[in-house]
Amino acid sequence: MRISERVLSTVLFGVGLGLATAYAFDGTRTPGDIAPAVGIEVAPRGSAAPGLAVPALAVPGLGALGTPDLHIPLTSFQAFQSGTRALRAGDTKAGLSALEYAAANGHLIAAWKLGRIYADGDGVKQNELRAFEYFRAIADAHADEAADAPQAPFIANAFVALGTYYLDGIPNSTVKPDADRAREMFSYAAIYFGDRDAQYNLGRMYLDGSGGLKEPKQAVRWLLVAARKGQYQAQAVLGAMLLKGEYMPRQVPRGLMWLTLARDAATPGETWITDLYAAALKQASEDERAIALVYLEQWLKTRRD
Repeated sequence: MRISERVLSTVLFGVGLGLATAYAFDGTRTPGDIAPAVGIEVAPRGSAAPGLAVPALAVPGLGALGTPDLHIPLTSFQAFQSGTRALRAGDTKAGLSALEYAAANGHLIAAWKLGRIYADGDGVKQNELRAFEYFRAIADAHADEAADAPQAPFIANAFVALGTYYLDGIPNSTVKPDADRAREMFSYAAIYFGDRDAQYNLGRMYLDGSGGLKEPKQAVRWLLVAARKGQYQAQAVLGAMLLKGEYMPRQVPRGLMWLTLARDAATPGETWITDLYAAALKQASEDERAIALVYLEQWLKTRRD
């Protein structure tokens, strides 16, 4: 089942998960016209992509007898292992070659790793379109995987990456900004896989009215789900909303708790989070700060337990 069919069935039937009305896709577009994957395919296991050299595994010992060493094709898993070892050793060319072979032979995590390498420019020139193609191939080939399967987080991450690319577009490519498709990608990963990053992004889209109607109640629910799972950006947005009393009753101590958690997890470049925290700390009274500390200790205790 292709991604467009799978996403549509999720929207119509809730994937059999008993989703509440609060998680319905009100106002989103039918995804039947999503374009097919471009350029890169995740092939069935055991089949090599046409024209791709097959790495070989040497059988030692025969060379000492004066006969050529025998070689047998690597499995996709062996190629993945070889590729990751080469990358750790700094041999990018060999690492990419092995990972490409593994991905072409159905190794999902190899395809995901290649997507992340090109998305982040990790040892290679950044190529967002190539990353998009890998993530799209994963989504097309593996949307039906069980939500609790070991590889499910990688599939969900591919959907989130696609959502981000659709939201912003890729310069100088055919991937144009498309908020409707972005919401579809985030919705699928949020509902079917329960991915916290997708839940945060979906909450933001409901909050901003991007890709559909502006629905604050939906936004709050998704942000809260993501925040409770430890998604720090959702914690920051939720905390700021609680500080202001925006779309929910004003709760300064609870808002400060969420912002403290978000500040501790934020990257150095995410100054918007540290700025929100600083502003919240400045406006909170001593009593509110003390209550926030109690809430924070309770949160950390539940996480340890």
